[in-house]
Amino acid sequence: MENNTEKIALVTDSSCDLPEEILKDYSILTLPLRVIYGDKEYRDNIDITPEEIYKRMPEEIPKTSMASISDAIDVFEKLREKGIKNILSINISSGLSGTFNMIELAKKDFPDLNIVTIDSKTLSIGLGFMVYEAAKMIAEGLKIDEIKDKVLALRERIKIFYCLPILEYLRKGGRINTVAATIGDIVDIKPIISVNGEGKYFSYAKVRGRRRSLDRLVEIAKDVSDGYSVKMAVMHGYAEKEALHIKEILSNLPNVKEMVFGRVGPALGVHTGPGLVGVCVYKLNSI
Repeated sequence: MENNTEKIALVTDSSCDLPEEILKDYSILTLPLRVIYGDKEYRDNIDITPEEIYKRMPEEIPKTSMASISDAIDVFEKLREKGIKNILSINISSGLSGTFNMIELAKKDFPDLNIVTIDSKTLSIGLGFMVYEAAKMIAEGLKIDEIKDKVLALRERIKIFYCLPILEYLRKGGRINTVAATIGDIVDIKPIISVNGEGKYFSYAKVRGRRRSLDRLVEIAKDVSDGYSVKMAVMHGYAEKEALHIKEILSNLPNVKEMVFGRVGPALGVHTGPGLVGVCVYKLNSI
């Protein structure tokens, strides 16, 4: 790539949960989602951390909002000023956030730019894996349309599962109804949540008791990855000890070629509450 008009800028949002070093190494631009307490907004992972949210949850549960259209416009304008015409934006599922649709709206103000958008149909490190792969393709010099096709193809190979300690936070966030949440918590049902083909939450499995639910999460990761070489990620929200234990088990599987470990960002933590443990399986190829 000889000049800026040939270069590709990569944009995502703060729900991707990629390590900061990857974002910096590949110059990935990140639009922050918003966490809202009353009339005060905080930029996800900039103005507020997951730990701060979890500590405040017994007294107050915040709301969340999509990334700001003004932030997106500002990013696009700065890229245009640098002479960069090709922009690839990969964002949190449109079934979970308005961010993707906001990007679609914002790009209409830039008819002179080639802004290519991808709805990840997932979130957290599931989105992160897609962004990371796109970043490596850009570094290799692939064209933007080719990158889009490859990223869309790998979207079907990324599966994410979350074990939640209680359902109350999903209910308050409007992700499930009151009756389901109340009954589930009374009988100690620990749901394992995944994301369907429309990019929306659904209950993948229901297990009674925390320990059994974590064991089931490991079984699901093994079942989904069976017959494939995979990359995996284990993520947590204020449950590092349990997540490290699961990471240790899954890292020893012979078909796991790479393991990522980290925490979920504030915007996801709002809807899940403290105690979340998640596993993401990225299928590389059959074995």
